[in-house]
Amino acid sequence: MTKPTFGSHPFLLGFEQLERLVERTAKASADGYPPFNIEQTSERGYRITLAVAGFREADLSITVEDRQLVIRGRNAAEEGERVFLHRGIAARAFQKSFVLAEGVEVKGAVMENGLLHVDLERAEPQNVVQTIEIRKR
Repeated sequence: MTKPTFGSHPFLLGFEQLERLVERTAKASADGYPPFNIEQTSERGYRITLAVAGFREADLSITVEDRQLVIRGRNAAEEGERVFLHRGIAARAFQKSFVLAEGVEVKGAVMENGLLHVDLERAEPQNVVQTIEIRKR
């Protein structure tokens, strides 16, 4: 018995990539570090905010790979021999991935007060009407 897949429905022609995106999203880490918010800032604008206390701009990288936004943070080099009596501020390396819909672009990123803001914008879809000529054989 075969498992029916999303893209196998006869009315969903060419949606195989959507199925791959759903599978990739399901495999994404469920790790809650660092905590983040996703908010809608306008009709077509979004903002992802990550709490990255303890990281500098140089410790963070933001890339878009195959419509997947990847935000990585690496450990900053320890300065000198510091002795912590209590260490409650996490500074471990992380990787957060967000699958972007087609037409969503990263507009920029800014860091303020220990928060990394990544702004996204969805392009306005163009309404295209195409007429197909029927030929005789």
